[in-house]
Amino acid sequence: MTDTLERAQSDNEIDLGELLGTLRDNKWLIARITVFFVVLGIIYAIAATPVYQATSMVQVEQKVPDLPGLSALSQTLGASDPEATTQSALITSRMVVGAAVDKLKLTIESHPKRLPLFGNFIARLYASHNPGKVASPWFGMNGYDWGGAKLDIFQLDVPDGLLDKPLTLIAGRNGDYALQDENGNLLVAGKAGQSASSQGVTIQVKTLLANPGTHFRVFRHRQLTVINGLQKAINVNEQGKDSGILEMTYDNTNPALATNLLGQVGQLYVRQDVDRNSAEAANSLEFVREQLPKVRIQLEKATAALNAYQNRVRSVDINMQTQSLLNQEVAVQTNIQQLRLQQADMQRQYTPAHPAYKALMQQIGQLEAQKGAIDKKVGGLPDTQQELLKLQRDVQVSNDTYTGLLNQAQQLDIARAGTVGNVRIVDKAAVDVTRPVWPKKPIVVLGSAFLGGFVALVCVFVRRMLNRSIEDPAAIERIGLPVYATIPISLREQMLHDKHVRRGDKQRLLVTEAPADLATEALRSLRTSLHFARLEAKNNVLMISGSGPDVGKTFVAANLAAVIAQSNQRVLLIDGDMRMGSLHRIVGSKPSAGLSELISGQADLDEATHQIGSLENLHFIARGKVPPNPSELLMNARFSALLDHLKRMYDLIIIDTPPILAVTDAALIGHHAGTALLVVRFGLNQPREIALARQRFEQNGVPIKGAIFNAVEKRSSGYYAYAYYGVGKALS
Repeated sequence: MTDTLERAQSDNEIDLGELLGTLRDNKWLIARITVFFVVLGIIYAIAATPVYQATSMVQVEQKVPDLPGLSALSQTLGASDPEATTQSALITSRMVVGAAVDKLKLTIESHPKRLPLFGNFIARLYASHNPGKVASPWFGMNGYDWGGAKLDIFQLDVPDGLLDKPLTLIAGRNGDYALQDENGNLLVAGKAGQSASSQGVTIQVKTLLANPGTHFRVFRHRQLTVINGLQKAINVNEQGKDSGILEMTYDNTNPALATNLLGQVGQLYVRQDVDRNSAEAANSLEFVREQLPKVRIQLEKATAALNAYQNRVRSVDINMQTQSLLNQEVAVQTNIQQLRLQQADMQRQYTPAHPAYKALMQQIGQLEAQKGAIDKKVGGLPDTQQELLKLQRDVQVSNDTYTGLLNQAQQLDIARAGTVGNVRIVDKAAVDVTRPVWPKKPIVVLGSAFLGGFVALVCVFVRRMLNRSIEDPAAIERIGLPVYATIPISLREQMLHDKHVRRGDKQRLLVTEAPADLATEALRSLRTSLHFARLEAKNNVLMISGSGPDVGKTFVAANLAAVIAQSNQRVLLIDGDMRMGSLHRIVGSKPSAGLSELISGQADLDEATHQIGSLENLHFIARGKVPPNPSELLMNARFSALLDHLKRMYDLIIIDTPPILAVTDAALIGHHAGTALLVVRFGLNQPREIALARQRFEQNGVPIKGAIFNAVEKRSSGYYAYAYYGVGKALS
């Protein structure tokens, strides 16, 4: 139980060294993928259509004067100025943006058809060097614009069914054009500068500059669709809290359009603000003028009553204490009077349940309480002083109210007649065409490098997770097969193969061409292991097989035979794959007059046996011509008799067989072999495949002595580090 828990815990642990080794082993793959993404990033940064940003700045100022008492009320309530927030929403309202859309005719969209991917770059490059000219079509592809094409549509009215649908305008000669729907049906034909109508479509092209046959994509969008898109595209940000400075930005690939749109939005926004303030001032002025005659009558009555009383009591003056109470009561009563006027004006805009109305009534209640306290103090004065104070209070209150209304009327009259609101444009819309906001080339290249590196890492680790092939000899031993040798992959073998293919040479044995190669040394080690393994074998026949194709069994069989022959042993190499055998290509022979002819009796032994190059102790029998029945030939008694005869002639017979999982030939040959080895290729064969191959042999009564681990790659994780004495120096 303890061992099981420890094994499970070990499986769940992350081996950092193994991860780093995996990265080192795949460093060139990671580098190639990263470089590929960087190249794509550079191409995108150069070819992408630049996006420009138009900027503008407005300032929200203090509002024009309102009715008396409003500012005092706002200060008493501690209210903050919401102008900046309100104006930010107004800038992108449908009222403002919709007017700009109508004025600039943004519901009509048109752009020339260009070559995919690089068409915009080509057209932009030509237009920058040839302003006002139209590029000639490349390779006769006149349907595309190669630079300089221009289409300006003044009017386009379509039925509802064609709204937001792609239309195609095809340029003709001398300003002629044809407008088609998405199915290629002709809608209307016309000429630039003239209005044309047909099938419910009305179009007027203002400017058409293009080669005959050039296609333009045209859209007639719904106004609300365009407005909604622009509301999201136009950004409004306040520069500093409660600063009242608003910055507007809008991005577009057309710098002129970006500037015009943001400029129109700014102008329309200021215009609506002026109109709104003028309308508010006009309404307030009307109210103030209605109140002026009433307050003047009150002032005249109060003045007459004061004069009459003073005449009756012969100009009695009030003392200092009474004067102080008079000043307090006048101040409170004046504020109450002003707030009552504000209440009358507010009743036209809000209901009694509105928070602003409730706050106003609360302020009036507080002032009424102050007035009641003052009235109690006045009640303690003599009757003469009380009456005189009351009359003077009425006169002063009426006079202050009347004076305030006159001043307010003048201010409101100026605000109504003026053209200045509480918003002004500080910076007009402008675009820096030398510095597009996108693409930012350093960011694109750096980002593509990071993305490429990330994708490369994902590919490496996903491939490692999905790769179930054998990369450790311990996996072969867990199946029950001892590993007789691990043969490293040989770059010299690949170079040797390519060189012989180019030059047309025949023989390409690694052990003779590169005796100091690591793979050659591994084959010598295999020779030593086989020497002891064959001591218990029933005969001197060695079978080399594999589970599937491309494992390198032919390479192992040929070079192992050459290595053993170099040790003064007579070796016979037989190509037992009579279907697709290729041993003759390695040893430099021909496939004719081989094993199939020997078994069928069409050739004798001397005719079919050949010496390999300068190796006197190594002979070879090719597969022969491909027979129609290879398995039946191997079951023939002549094959058994042939092997019995050859066993007495040679110290070792090595037979290269077909893959056991493909055909049964290997099992038939295995019955005659004293030793059978299975070649397993690094990174190709899976454990389940090897186990199945072993099972297939055992089911046919052929025991597998062991395995040869071929084409092993050196791993940074430290699985295999070959360091044969002196080999490294010899290779260098």
